[in-house]
Parts: sequence; structure tokens; C-alpha cells
Amino acid sequence: MKKRDGLRRAFFRRNRLLFCAVLAVSAFMAALNLLLSVLLQQLLDLASGVPVGYTLPQLVGICAAVLAGILAAGAVTCFAKPRFLCRAMTQYKEEAFRALTKKGAAAFSEENTSLYLSALSNDANTIETSYLEKLFDCATDLLLFAGALALMLWYSPIMTLAAALFAALPALAAVLTGGRLAPAEREVSRRNENFVSALRDCLAGFAVLKSMKAETQAFRLFSESCRAAEKAKSRRRALNTVISTASAFSGAAAQLGILLTGAALALSGSLTPGVVFVFVQLMGLLLEPISVLPGFFANRKAALALVQKLEGALAARAPDGGKALSPVLRSAVELRDVSFSYPGGEPVLQHLSARIEAGKSYAVVGASGSGKSTLLGLLMRAFPSYTGEICIDGTELRDVSASSLYSLVSLIRQDVFLFQSSLRDNVTLFCDVPAAEVERAVRLAGLGEFAQRRGLDFPCGENGNALSGGERQRVSIARSLLRRTPVLLADEATASLDRETAFRVTSSLLDLEGLTRVVVTHALDAPLLRRFDELLVLRGGTIAERGSFDALMEERGYFYSLYTVSQP
Repeated sequence: MKKRDGLRRAFFRRNRLLFCAVLAVSAFMAALNLLLSVLLQQLLDLASGVPVGYTLPQLVGICAAVLAGILAAGAVTCFAKPRFLCRAMTQYKEEAFRALTKKGAAAFSEENTSLYLSALSNDANTIETSYLEKLFDCATDLLLFAGALALMLWYSPIMTLAAALFAALPALAAVLTGGRLAPAEREVSRRNENFVSALRDCLAGFAVLKSMKAETQAFRLFSESCRAAEKAKSRRRALNTVISTASAFSGAAAQLGILLTGAALALSGSLTPGVVFVFVQLMGLLLEPISVLPGFFANRKAALALVQKLEGALAARAPDGGKALSPVLRSAVELRDVSFSYPGGEPVLQHLSARIEAGKSYAVVGASGSGKSTLLGLLMRAFPSYTGEICIDGTELRDVSASSLYSLVSLIRQDVFLFQSSLRDNVTLFCDVPAAEVERAVRLAGLGEFAQRRGLDFPCGENGNALSGGERQRVSIARSLLRRTPVLLADEATASLDRETAFRVTSSLLDLEGLTRVVVTHALDAPLLRRFDELLVLRGGTIAERGSFDALMEERGYFYSLYTVSQP
């Protein structure tokens, strides 16, 4: 519950002074509006020959002071309100993203990222415009309501009673229509989430869609989600129009009713024309909150529902916790009778046992689909639903905190993500790292020549589209080497490199001292494989063979067949 409260309180954290400043100005503006109504009554009665308490020059002076006050209040609002909203939304989004980064990688991988994209863009915009911006209008309306009612009672209790009866019309209309807005807003959010998901998929798979000539199908997917989102927004607009129309109609009927009542009392001599006029003015101030506030509270409810939706997503599957590991692998990583299946699928790994000793190098080889990448995923605790045991220096992996695991182990992935930033930023991931360390990692990853030619400030483009596939992969290798973790996992790290570069990069990895290396490779290159302490040969999710390259070749078993077939 604290986390959820924290997300809502983010709007006002270190922001209360600005909030109070705008709130005070809103109260001041409400007072000026009430004073303006009284001045209009005084001027109208003075013009009608009815004695009033002020002369015309005095009333002109008071009017000038009111106008100056409105200008001053506007200036303060122009300064404080945008800053309040800016800080509120910045803190809200930052708090949400901070909570998101604390989720476990395994938990996040099971979620739909479109939920977060929509929540931090479309939903956040709705919260700002429909709730936060209206907070101060709501305060002004409430003060105007109270002030108008007090002035009405002071001028004429009889007219006040009539005003209360007429005001019941817009109040009833607002109550009947306002409660339907929150479900409509939630539907808009859901449809926007689906639209963002479809758009992201189409853009991410653009090259595949073109090569498969599936543009028509992609357009249909995009169009269906787009139309559904726009229809949901159209229904919400229609509902808003119904609410505003009902409010306007009932408000007009109420004002006409109070005007007719005032005219009858004025003809009988009970009220002056100025008082009738001010009652019409005050009736407008009385009706404004009645017609607007139910809509505001409906919008507030809808906005908080969007906040709760994000809070629920962030709270689901709590962040990874557990014991802290030593930042050094002292003994070994042991897999004992490990089996794993993806949800609803066949077993990928079956009764797998292995010991990965500190400081040694292991190559994991096998045919496609044998479970090589899944094995590395298990070592990174990406899939905690395995059976059996995976122990790091005797500590079961499920009981280990994610942060300490990532301080011990790093993974060079087959799929590479790059930021739309410089080569240096993508290698360092925006951390302050000594230049010599960056240059060393770049050189070992095979990017030295590229960095000399283009420079470390070279812009990589959106997800690295200014780089070749091999260059993108080398960036991934460089960033992993920069971390200098004691255990390095590599999942087909050189798959997109040419043979010569792949040989050089792998050799660089094997030359590093003091590292424990587990390398998944499809390239069965004898000079490289001889450098590994042990080869783990996977077949059908089990370790079929294990040993040095030469020993496995002498056995003439499954690995011998794999190696022989792979040779040109």
C-alpha cells in the first residue's frame, strides 16, 4: 500500500508550495469575481437613481483596483501553475518508471509493454488535463459557490430560496450523467493500450512484413486497433457532450427562472433592478460549480482509476529479493537434475546436471533447439520455474537477489538493444567510465578500428540502425566486457560476425584472465574449441557428452558427428 500511496503522492512531493500558491490565487480570484458582481449591482442601481453607498468616482476607483488584482493574480498563475503541473507529471512518471525498474526481469518479460507505454503517455496526458489542471478550477468554483450563496442570503432570503429550488435542476442533471464517465475513460485507456501494441509490433517487424509481402495484413491489424481506439474516444466525447448539454440546458432554465422571479419582485417594489441583476450574476456563479463539479469528480475518479491501473501493474509480481551473493565466484555454479519447460510447452531441458568451476571456460554446443540459450537464461534467473537445483557457491539461485546476481554474472545476448545515442553512451550505458576502460572494452570487442575511424561520439541511430549487424553485436560485447563481472555468459555472441572477426573476438574473451566463461557457440572451430577447458554437448535438452575437444573427437560420438557435418 505504501508503494501505491507513493505513486499518487508523487504529484505533490516537493510541490506543495506551488500548489498552495495557485490555490491561494484561485481563492483571490473567486473573491474578486464576487466583488465584481457587487460592483455591477452598485453601478446599475446608481444609474437607475437608487441611492447607493458609493459615488461614481469611488466605484470607478474600486473597479480599477479589481482589474489590477485580476492582472496580478493572472501573473502569479502564469508563473506557478505551469511549474506545478510540470513538476507533478515529471515526478509521477519518474516514480512509476523507478518502480518499474525494480521489477524482476522474469516478471517483466511476462508482461505487455504496451500497458506501460500507454500509461506513461496517453493515460498520463488524461490525468494531467482532466484532473490536475482542473483542481484549481474546482477550488475556485467551490469558493464562488459559498460566496455567492452568502451574498444571496444577504441581499434577499426569499430570492435565495427560489435560487436553491431552480438550482436543483442542474444538480440533478449532473448527478444522473456524471457517473458514466469513469468506465468510458477506462475503455479509452484499454483501447489505446491495444493500439500502441499493434503499432509497436508493426514498426518492430517492418522488415519482415515487407519481405513477406504482408503489408495488407499489417494495415488491417493497425486499422482495426486504430478504429477501436478512436471509437472509444468518440463514445467518451459523446458522453461529455451529453453531460455538458444537460448542464447547459438545466442551467439556462434555472437562470431564466431566477430572472423571471426577480423581475416579478422588482415590479412589486421588493427588489431594486441592481439586486435583480446581481442575483442573475450570482446564480451563474452558483450554477457553475453545480454543473462542473460532478463532472470534475467523475474525471477525478477516472484519472485515479488510471493511476490505480498503473499501480496494479507495478505491484504485480513484486521485485526480486533474496540473499546477496559475494561479487566473486569462489567455487562453482552447479546444476543438479535441472528440468525446465516453457508454459504449455514440451520440456526444453531434462534432468541436466553440470558443474561450472570458477576460472574455467566452457563451450556449450549442440544442434538448434537443444536448449543452449535456455540454459544461459536459467543461469541468469530469467526462468525461476525450473525444477531441480542451480547453486552458486552453494546458494540456490531462486534465493539470490537479482542485483547481486547481476554484479556477479553478465550476459552477452544474441539480440542487441541500442539507444538512440552515441557509440560511447551505448557501450557505457550512460555511466561515467574512465576513457582507458572504454577504449579497452571497445578494442577487445573488435570495435577498435571503427572507433578510430568514426569516433566514440558517432550517433548509432534508432536501435543502432546506423550500424551493421556485426557492429551492433560488438557494442553488446564491449558493454559486457566493461562491467568486468567474474562470470561471463555469451549466447551466440559472434553469430552475426564474419569468421575472422568472430575468431578474433572469441580469442579476446578467452584471453581475459580470472574470468569464468560459458559460451554458447554454433561455430565449431577447432583452434578455438581446443582453448576451452570443457565442452558441454547438448542434445534434446540433456548433456549428451562433455569433455575437451580432443577427447570428444577421439570418442567419435555425437559431437564428432556435429563437428564433421559443420566443416566445409
